[in-house]
Amino acid sequence: MLRIILTGVLASLFFSSTFVLNRVMSLEGGHWVWSASLRYFWMLGFLVLWLAAAGKARLLRDTLWLFRAHWRFWTLAGSVGFGLFYALITFSAAYTPGWVVAATWQLTILAAPFVLLGFGRRVPLRAVALTMVIFAGVLLINVEQATVASVSDTLWGALPVFLAAFAYPFGNQLVWEARQGEHRRIPKIDHPAMDDPFCRVLLLTLGSLPFWGVLLLVIAPPPPSAGQLAQTAIVAACSGVAATSLFLYARHRARTTAELAAADCTQSMEVVFSLAGEAVLLGHVIPGPLGWLGIGLTMLGLMLYVKMQTR
Repeated sequence: MLRIILTGVLASLFFSSTFVLNRVMSLEGGHWVWSASLRYFWMLGFLVLWLAAAGKARLLRDTLWLFRAHWRFWTLAGSVGFGLFYALITFSAAYTPGWVVAATWQLTILAAPFVLLGFGRRVPLRAVALTMVIFAGVLLINVEQATVASVSDTLWGALPVFLAAFAYPFGNQLVWEARQGEHRRIPKIDHPAMDDPFCRVLLLTLGSLPFWGVLLLVIAPPPPSAGQLAQTAIVAACSGVAATSLFLYARHRARTTAELAAADCTQSMEVVFSLAGEAVLLGHVIPGPLGWLGIGLTMLGLMLYVKMQTR
């Protein structure tokens, strides 16, 4: 359990680059569709190069075979778990600071038990109760943000993240269920390549490409700037490759529902890391009393949850 938690916290450090740099790109005039889609185009290149450079050409071939063999499944899991999730996250960055997006994103901890229940998995009642503590913290942060910005901007910043909070664990749980092979409607994918976190990230990235293609065709944003190209490359390396691989590694070490939920809970640390990063890069004003109280509640919820699970 401790290794799962520490790996998840390290993943949250890398994940925080998403919220900070998405806000930077938004303030610089970069379109949110490019901020979202370019990350996954960069990730595809990074992952292929990494596997080739690391002498894992066979693993790369196995990954491509797995995608071809189960392309419908990977397109669904990638479009929801990577595509829909990240499109909503980047959209919200145009309306609210990155640390507020990161705090609201903690609703994924509230969403995770319901996603698990939707797949027929048992979730301890105490775990659901503790997620409400985190939800209260998120609510306070957004109430304070509504007093600083307009109510409209606060809603446009919060509601997409709320939907993303369900999309991400749903996509990840699809992969976990496929590995277990216990659902009739989900193909059993029990291949040795699935033990490699880079393989799983590459499969989900490939599955998300149709989603990004359709989104770019429908919205037709203006071309990205050189700065946006560079910043999305940083996000792809830190959040898309490093953080996602670490997070999936933590989840796939889990053998029980309690361990899965504990891995999901470590994402609360993204709030702290994002707040620090945004203060350094953008010099934003620190949160007020309600904001700090909200952050405190999210951290308290995480600590109580971990304490409950490690007894």
